[in-house]
Amino acid sequence: SYHKKVFKIDEHIAVSVAGLTADGRLLCKFMRNECMTHRFVYESAVQVSRLVTRVADKSQVATQKSGKRPFGVGLLVAGFDKTGPHLFQTCPSGNYYDYKAVAIGARSQSAKTYLEDNYTKFEDASRDELIRHALKALQQTLGENVELNAKNCTVCVVGKDSAVRIFEDQEVKEFLAFIEAVEGAAEGEAPAAARMAIDDPE
Repeated sequence: SYHKKVFKIDEHIAVSVAGLTADGRLLCKFMRNECMTHRFVYESAVQVSRLVTRVADKSQVATQKSGKRPFGVGLLVAGFDKTGPHLFQTCPSGNYYDYKAVAIGARSQSAKTYLEDNYTKFEDASRDELIRHALKALQQTLGENVELNAKNCTVCVVGKDSAVRIFEDQEVKEFLAFIEAVEGAAEGEAPAAARMAIDDPE
């Protein structure tokens, strides 16, 4: 079985975890509380970079106290705020990095290589094209005799004028079917049914 590793933090922020899922859930709870506190005090959504700084500080403190162990989890924090789109990676050490595209976790280097080769296409890509690139990067990380499917994959989307939305099960199957249709088509457009399957709901 597979553990859920993608979590909604706020309407404009989502997180993916790699490592100890229990530690990831704990940090997600901390981040949700920070978001709620910020909304209560300032009546506005917290900036992504500010939230990442807080969770990184919390991670760093755990490395210097004898009565605690470091959090055994890395996070990918994706969000959109008034400063634009953001994708941060946090480390158990408390370090954090801002990326245009990145992968973390087991066998992530293969995905990073794919993203490095294609990231120049991302700025002008549509939502569906970005999802296709993300799934193709994930495919690079699979072991032998393992296929990307709705059981081991989750898609999360957040952006301008688009709150966090997590796609699972049947919706992921439709994304994967769309990729197969695009790759399988020698020329011309993908079948209409495949295109329509991943349109935004009304």
